[in-house]
This record gives sequence, C-alpha cells and structure tokens, in this order.
Amino acid sequence: MSFIHEFKQFAMRGNVVDLAVGVVIGGAFGKIVDSLVKDVIMPPIGALLGGVDFKNLYVNLSATDFATMDEAVKAGAPLIKYGAFIQSMVDFTLIAFAIFVAVKVINRLKQTEAAPAEPAPTPEDVLLLREIRDALKK
Repeated sequence: MSFIHEFKQFAMRGNVVDLAVGVVIGGAFGKIVDSLVKDVIMPPIGALLGGVDFKNLYVNLSATDFATMDEAVKAGAPLIKYGAFIQSMVDFTLIAFAIFVAVKVINRLKQTEAAPAEPAPTPEDVLLLREIRDALKK
C-alpha cells in the first residue's frame, strides 16, 4: 500500500474529519467567548471594583518605573501580567461551562433518541415450547 493511499484512508476516516470540524468550530467559539469576556463581562466587574482595567494589571520586575503597561512592554521590561491571567481564567471558566452545557444537551438528546422500544412480542413457537416444557415438568 502506498504512503499516499494510507494517508488518504487515515484522513478520510470519520474521526479525523469530526476532529477537524471540532477544531474549527472550537476556534470560532473561542473568539466569541474571548469577546464576551473582554467586552461584556470584565468591564462591569472592573467598574464594580473601582474602575480597574484588568488588561493593565501587572507587576513590574525592573527597577525602572513606567506609566503604563504598554510603555513597559515596549521597553522590554520583565512583567508579571496577572490581569491577563485573570482574564484567561474567566475565559477558561466560561468555555468549560459552555462545553459542559453542550455535552449535557447532547447526552439528553441521545437518551431520548435511544429510548428503549417495547420488547417484541414472544414468538408463538417459543410460547408453545414453554407450554410443552412446563407440561413435562408436571
């Protein structure tokens, strides 16, 4: 079997295609959640905490003081950007919650689709054989 033929079989398996679709949708979903966190959730939280902008929370590890984080980044100063970390944790939490809800809905749909059907009626010949067996036991 040629290398190209093997690769074609591998790439066209259902799991690989499903994974590729999942990665593309996941990337788009990540952008939506990122925008939700940055543009909708974090601004009110920052306002509640006294006008804090989480994107600009950092610890400067250099001896030089900088007015903004952008200036420190441009100067190449070592920084601990804990605001970005907090924002990433909120992103992760929202994505994990959304995936949890999606999996829960999918599992519920699978349960309703796979609801057990009523058992098929016992065939007449099996009923007759049971009667004969029971009669022989007596």
